[in-house]
Amino acid sequence: MPFCDLLEKYPKEFISGYLNSVTEEQVKASLSKADHEINDFLNLLSPKAAGFLEQMASKSREITVQYFGRVIILYIPLYISNYCNNSCIYCGFRSENKIPRNILSLKEVEENAMEIARKGIKHILLLTGEDRSKTSSEYLLEVVRIVKKYFSFIGVEMFPMETEEYARLKEAGVDGLTVYQEVYDREIYKKVHLSGKKKDYLYRLDTPERGANAKLQSVNIGPLLGLGEPLSETFYAGLHAYYLQKHYPDVEISLSVPRINEAEGACGELFKVDDRTFVRIITALRIFLKRTGITISTRERPVMRDNLVSLGITRMSAGSQTGVGSYTAQEKQPEQFSIRDERSVEEITRMIVSKGYEPVFKDWEMLR
Repeated sequence: MPFCDLLEKYPKEFISGYLNSVTEEQVKASLSKADHEINDFLNLLSPKAAGFLEQMASKSREITVQYFGRVIILYIPLYISNYCNNSCIYCGFRSENKIPRNILSLKEVEENAMEIARKGIKHILLLTGEDRSKTSSEYLLEVVRIVKKYFSFIGVEMFPMETEEYARLKEAGVDGLTVYQEVYDREIYKKVHLSGKKKDYLYRLDTPERGANAKLQSVNIGPLLGLGEPLSETFYAGLHAYYLQKHYPDVEISLSVPRINEAEGACGELFKVDDRTFVRIITALRIFLKRTGITISTRERPVMRDNLVSLGITRMSAGSQTGVGSYTAQEKQPEQFSIRDERSVEEITRMIVSKGYEPVFKDWEMLR
C-alpha cells in the first residue's frame, strides 16, 4: 500500500475525535507496554497524556539509552545556494523575497568545507533553495566530490529528485537525504505553497521513498510544527516514519520536528506549540519509534535543546549558519530562518558532556 493510501485511512477529523476521546486509563495502558502500536502512539499524543509527562520522559530516556546509548550525533549545515522558484510563505528564501541571491563557486564550497572541518565535526548537511536551473546535477555532483574529502558523512536537503538522481549522488559520496513534507494537512499545504514545484503535494510525499530506493543509508523526514494542528501533524509524521521503517528496513529512518518561529515569513495564523506539548511530542515519538533517530533544530532555545538531550533526541546541529557560505563570508548573508541557539561546537560539546552523554563527531564510523 502506498503511503498516500495509508494516510487517507486517518483523516484529520478522525484523529481529532480519537485524541479527544482518550482516557487516562488508555494512556496508562500504553505506557505499560513494551511494544507499541499506532493506537498507543495516538494515546500518548492525546491531551490526557499531558498529565503523564514525567512518566513519558522517563520511558523515553530508557528507550533512547537502550537503542542508541548515551550519545548525541553532531552535524553542521552548509547552504550552497539560496536561489528558489517556490513561493512558500514561511521561508526566507521564497521566490518573491527581494534578497541577494547567491550560489557558491566550487572554490567557495571547498573554502567553507575546510572551515567547517576545522571544527572537528565530520557530518555535514548540504542545503540549497529549490531552483534546478542554478544548481544543476553536474554542479551538485562536483560539490559532493569536493566535500567528501573533508567529511565522513554527507547529507543533502535540496529539491526533490528522481531515484536515478539520488543514485548518482550516492555514487559521488552522498549518504543521507533530508526532505520535509512541511505540513501533511493537504488543505493547509495548498495555502502555504503558492507556486513552484513544491505545490505538488504527492510528488514531495513520495520523495523519501525515492531516496530509499536509491539505497541511501539514511532518510530524514518531518513536519514544520506550527503550520498545521501539531498533534495530528506529529501523528502523520510518525506514521510516515513507521511506514518507511517497515518497507525499507535497511535504511536508517529519522525524524526532525522543528517548531516554526513566529517571525518567519507571512504565515498568517500559526498553531502554537508550547514547550510542554513539544516535550510530549518528542517523548511520544520516541516511545512509538524506538529505532528512529530524532533531530533537534537550532530553532529551539538553548535551554530547550539542553533539556532534550536526555529525553529522546539523538542528533543536533552545532555552530550552525543558515546563510549561503556564511562560514567564510565577510558580510552577513540572508538567512532561511533565524536560529535561536548560536553556541559554538565547543560550547555544545561541553553541554552534552555535562549531561553525561558523549558527543559523536563521526557517526557512521563510530557507531557501526
